[in-house]
Amino acid sequence: MSKQAPGSRVIPATLEGSRYHQAVQQVLEADLTWTGDRFEPGMRIAVGDDGRILAAGALGVKPTLRLERQAILPGFVNAHSHAFQRGLRGKGELFSSGSGSFWSWREAMYGLVETLGDDALHALTVQAFREMRSAGITTVGEFHYLHHSLDPGAPPFRLDEVILAAAAEADIRLVLLNTFYRTGGIGRPLASAQARFNGRSLDHFLARMEQLTMAVTSPAQTLGLAAHSIRAVSLDEITVLHQWALERKLAFHMHVEEQQQEIDDCLAAYGERPLRLLNDRLEIGIGTTAVHCTHSDPVDLARFASAGGNVCITPLTEANLGDGLSNVEPLSGFRGALSLGTDSNARISMIEEMRWLEYGQRLRGQFRGAFRNEEGSVAATLLSIATAGGARSLGVEVGTIAVGQWADFVTIDLNAPVLAGWNPSSLVEAIVFGADNEVVRSTAVAGRWREHR
Repeated sequence: MSKQAPGSRVIPATLEGSRYHQAVQQVLEADLTWTGDRFEPGMRIAVGDDGRILAAGALGVKPTLRLERQAILPGFVNAHSHAFQRGLRGKGELFSSGSGSFWSWREAMYGLVETLGDDALHALTVQAFREMRSAGITTVGEFHYLHHSLDPGAPPFRLDEVILAAAAEADIRLVLLNTFYRTGGIGRPLASAQARFNGRSLDHFLARMEQLTMAVTSPAQTLGLAAHSIRAVSLDEITVLHQWALERKLAFHMHVEEQQQEIDDCLAAYGERPLRLLNDRLEIGIGTTAVHCTHSDPVDLARFASAGGNVCITPLTEANLGDGLSNVEPLSGFRGALSLGTDSNARISMIEEMRWLEYGQRLRGQFRGAFRNEEGSVAATLLSIATAGGARSLGVEVGTIAVGQWADFVTIDLNAPVLAGWNPSSLVEAIVFGADNEVVRSTAVAGRWREHR
């Protein structure tokens, strides 16, 4: 694999005498700035009063915020999260009756769902989103299917507003991937805990989407649409949902081929594998993301990516659940299509997700450098996947330090002991392969800064 994901270098500009000068809110300068393929000194970033990047480069003005002994990067983008599953951390890890699997873990998840009230969901979601900020994540795609309250008097889909409120409280950029879920398996009714996921009918769910479109007014919050999986949504319903999202230019996400049983059930019901059905039935493009693809056929995967589709891998969750290792070799010519997610949030660290994306391929193929770019850098490619790749998957103007993008950043503490011995040419490798969340000094969303160390 030799191609790096497409990204943007910072765009040199000057503010002196420009029509933008009066709109400048702050001018940042760190010791080093990530330009898309390397760290460079002497770079300044002008942020407008609307929270977007006005200019980046040498510039002709003094910084208003000097980030000493720090390196600045685009904020990490978490393309796939289930925030409520943060409540399972440390649970479901005892195997007294034999080895477990995704399916036994799912029973533990259902146990949490059956007891999780509105206030507890809000607290868990705020906690998860704050942990993400502390890990350098400034944008999250929340794949949200826990729609209904335990309170029988609450209105349907009450918990959608809980997620929106929690993201605002944590001050994280949110793409609410509102998820349709209607069956407990192909052709099977919902089980007891799954009743809280029930999208009811397509008409009912899409009417709810229209309501949310009116309710979401913050520039830090946008909507996307998801079909949970081929197990939970019929093929005809997936087709309607995807077309609805396509017409409105919304991101469309779906769990695809995480488990071999899902593929076997789909073959029995439809005569084809899930990803092949999506390739045949949907107008795949840059707005479509398949999550996991752990057991996908290489031919199907290459066809999906060549049509413009995105693939989101969640290495820590896939390892925790024993899903298996995705074969990303078919995506080698389409590296911009890859993104990362924290999924079950058993561990929230985008640096670790990057590292294990590469390590998983090393273990699978017994070679090093699966994600190397033309210059041989693996870390630069992984960083692009964790930023620009996630932005592409979610359809958000973040992920690169470039004019017009949102001013969402993460800064790295260059004094962190785990980085001792770094130099500008090896810093990105030191971060990706030798560091963890403790190197994250601060983050910004639309130019609003928060210190973490």
